[in-house]
Amino acid sequence: MAQSSCKHAVTSMPEPVPSPIARLEQIPQEGFLEVEAEFEGAPESLVLYRDAAGVRGWLNICPHAGRRLDWAPGQFLKSREGQLVCAVHGAAFDLRDGLCVAGPCRGEALRAVGLRVEDDAVLLAGAAD
Repeated sequence: MAQSSCKHAVTSMPEPVPSPIARLEQIPQEGFLEVEAEFEGAPESLVLYRDAAGVRGWLNICPHAGRRLDWAPGQFLKSREGQLVCAVHGAAFDLRDGLCVAGPCRGEALRAVGLRVEDDAVLLAGAAD
């Protein structure tokens, strides 16, 4: 009996092209933008903040009570001291690292979301890496 030799070609799937979650021009300098994005397998509301140091992002969830930080969808409070303020209980967060510096969750921090900027596109860090 003759043996047949079957060779299967192995094809690889093309790498997915990551979709931007925002464009730089959508985020005001020293301001916020709320976006919905897939994060760790689930849709999440994210807070993006832009300043001279770049763009930073966090889950739009206060560590104190698990509620959204915005007082209306996409509308955030910023203190005179330049901190993000939770609209529910007034917790104030440092915009450099998301650490709560005043309020009921002092010492806790917002959950950071890794971001990267390519050209004018803001992408989740690790997307299609």
